[in-house]
Amino acid sequence: MSDMTEGGSTRATDLEKSAPDTSGRKGPGTRRGGGDPATRGRTTIADGVVEKIAGLAARDVLGVHTMGSGLSRTFGAVRDRVPGGAKSVTRGVKAEVGEVQTALDLEIVVDYGVSISDVAKAVRENVVAAVERMTGLEVVEVNIAVSDVKLPDEVDEESESRLQ
Repeated sequence: MSDMTEGGSTRATDLEKSAPDTSGRKGPGTRRGGGDPATRGRTTIADGVVEKIAGLAARDVLGVHTMGSGLSRTFGAVRDRVPGGAKSVTRGVKAEVGEVQTALDLEIVVDYGVSISDVAKAVRENVVAAVERMTGLEVVEVNIAVSDVKLPDEVDEESESRLQ
């Protein structure tokens, strides 16, 4: 098929404009893939990633002694003592992550003498800010269960030495 002009000849520039470019070359003004490169593809964030962020953010709040229930802290203390075992930052944190939103459940132990409602509010604010800033996910809820109060004269299971 040819494109005839008034003079009866085919002009190459007219053909280039009408035919799609299959050469793989990028000419001036030619865009490949369409749209902003940052929006091409999909990003998924694992539950464990959100749990780590939330766990670290919650531990940063003054008045939070530790995370998790007594049983999970006991197992965690044993696991931490095993050579090569690392302290779990996700202990006491459960996340449900969707495509654009996440919901979190936290279990904390607070220090004796602090206002539990103030600590819970500060934990929510810190966790929401950290998770939303780092992941871009909307945090729809942060449920907090206070499972214990650390008394001043109680010995930490986590800080006990193996040698006595």
